[in-house]
Amino acid sequence: MLAKRIIPCLDVKNGRTVKGINFEGLADVGDPVELGARYAAEGADELVYLDITASKEGRSTFTKMVERVADRVNIPFTVGGGIASLDDAAALLDAGADKITVNSAAVANPALVSEIASKYGSQFVVVAIDAKTIDDGSWRITTHGGSRLTDIELFEWAKRVQELGAGEILFTSMNHDGTRSGYPCDTYARLASSLNIPVIASGGAGSVKDIADVLTDGRADAALAASIFHYGEISIADLKRQLDERGIPVRLR
Repeated sequence: MLAKRIIPCLDVKNGRTVKGINFEGLADVGDPVELGARYAAEGADELVYLDITASKEGRSTFTKMVERVADRVNIPFTVGGGIASLDDAAALLDAGADKITVNSAAVANPALVSEIASKYGSQFVVVAIDAKTIDDGSWRITTHGGSRLTDIELFEWAKRVQELGAGEILFTSMNHDGTRSGYPCDTYARLASSLNIPVIASGGAGSVKDIADVLTDGRADAALAASIFHYGEISIADLKRQLDERGIPVRLR
């Protein structure tokens, strides 16, 4: 069995790592390059950096930060936030990112996924999906940080972006994001079984058990988390040790 990956997520605003709930009440939690280097030293498998402002000025700041990360960090890292064109993706990959992630722009223009995959390869393209359950129990895609609900169904969209060339899916349940109450493991298991590409679980991690559950019952290939690492609730080394003790395959330092 392939080792499960642990991926810290760093939201970046104006060159600083911030953390809030649904992008509100943002607090500064440190320098993104220093944090990334620390997480790499602790045993993180990959990192995800998201430019949560993605303004023109912010993108310039973010690109410079990506260059600094590439110089300091010796593990793969993915970047995203506001990538709406092949040129946007190219600038960040040229700056040293290993992968890019697209979300709202892919919903607006699905061909973007194919364009980036055709140019660079599917292994460089992660499609982020934010979805929530509605009254009939179905899952619907949201855009713009979960603020806009679409009529696109989760599982159909995931299959479509796989066909378009996505190399991975990063799925966040907006119902669980920020709640620290665990992941919807049944939904992750269904998603993983319907796809041939890896699924990264995001949103809802509040404990080692939550992460263990989504990697086993949820069949996720990787777990992404932020607060529990940023606020020192558990180190990545300790998390991996406890996952290993539960029989979950992880890469140990």
